[in-house]
Amino acid sequence: MTPLRSPTELKVALETGATTTALVYSGAAATGRGATLILGHGAGGGQRTAFMVDFADALSTLGVDIVTFNFLYTEQGRRIPDRAPALEACYRAVIEAVHANVDSARRALFIGGKSMGGRIATQVAAADPQLRLAGLVLLGYPLHPPGKPSERRDKHLPAIARPMLFVQGTRDAFGTPGELAPILGAITPTPLVHVVAQGDHSFKLSRKDPAAQAKVYGEAQRAIVTFVFSAP
Repeated sequence: MTPLRSPTELKVALETGATTTALVYSGAAATGRGATLILGHGAGGGQRTAFMVDFADALSTLGVDIVTFNFLYTEQGRRIPDRAPALEACYRAVIEAVHANVDSARRALFIGGKSMGGRIATQVAAADPQLRLAGLVLLGYPLHPPGKPSERRDKHLPAIARPMLFVQGTRDAFGTPGELAPILGAITPTPLVHVVAQGDHSFKLSRKDPAAQAKVYGEAQRAIVTFVFSAP
């Protein structure tokens, strides 16, 4: 997938001695408001999938510096994700590199991602209350594996203690807004939820309608930017 806005490549050194690649989509300079959002990719594809590129392009156009990156297994061409400690270590290394190299990240840094990328971001945030984060943006949070609603991935969420925005489709097999509601209602500060009506895990509608699909994506992207610019 070729992005409409040419990102800048940033090499990130990991504690194992390996390196991975991040892409910086500059957008904050256009508004002067200064915020960076790091987005990790889902388990099934890297940072150059259509979903990741489309969202990075759109969000940077709306005035936020966006950073995407490859988890190491993706960078190395492996198909099976690493275990959680390795994924979290990679995400932490990206945060450190972004703090050092992206000016707006030192003013306001948000982290998150698509599905697995968002889950790993929540685990990183929950594990380190001293980590300077303005908030989290979670695109299709994988609350549970499809068909296994009892295997929930939510115990760590109250420990995050930062503003969170969940963008969730009502047809998401990994967890619907209705399933998230009672969990998020017990968290402080209360997370926000942007509901994608009839959207699946990637916010795709059940009917093939390009105009309606573009509208859904656009609404989600504007909700993310509104959240970023309104966070304390």
